[in-house]
Amino acid sequence: METHEHDMVNLFQQLGLPSTEDDIQDFIEQHPLDAETNIFDASFWTPNQAKFLREQIKADADWAVVIDTLNNCLRRY
Repeated sequence: METHEHDMVNLFQQLGLPSTEDDIQDFIEQHPLDAETNIFDASFWTPNQAKFLREQIKADADWAVVIDTLNNCLRRY
C-alpha cells in the first residue's frame, strides 16, 4: 500500500481554498474553533469540504495527519 504525505498547502488546494502560506495563516487567524466543535462541523466549510474532512478523518486516511494539524492550529486563537 502506497501512502502519501500531504501538507497544509495540498490540503487547502484540495479544499479549493487559496493556498499560499499567507493565505493559510490568514484563514487560521480568521476561523478559530472552540473546544466543543469538531473541525468538520465548523460553520465556515461548504458541505463538500465538511464531507471531505469527515470522511478522511473517519477513514484515518493519509489526509488525517494534516487535517489534525489544521485542527490544532485553528484552536490556538
